[in-house]
Amino acid sequence: MDYQKILVQLANGELDHYEVEPKNAFEFQAALRTFEKRQNITGKALRGGKIIYSKSKSEV
Repeated sequence: MDYQKILVQLANGELDHYEVEPKNAFEFQAALRTFEKRQNITGKALRGGKIIYSKSKSEV
């Protein structure tokens, strides 16, 4: 999975949100930690371990 491409699309507003399954959470987090605009992306954890990432409402 090309998480860098997904992160760019989230940060630019091309994607409204992206859902990460629990089995892929660590791999996605590794990509997010190295992403230069990570402060523009917010994650919301759901029951069962799924996380929904979206562009932050307030950009710094």
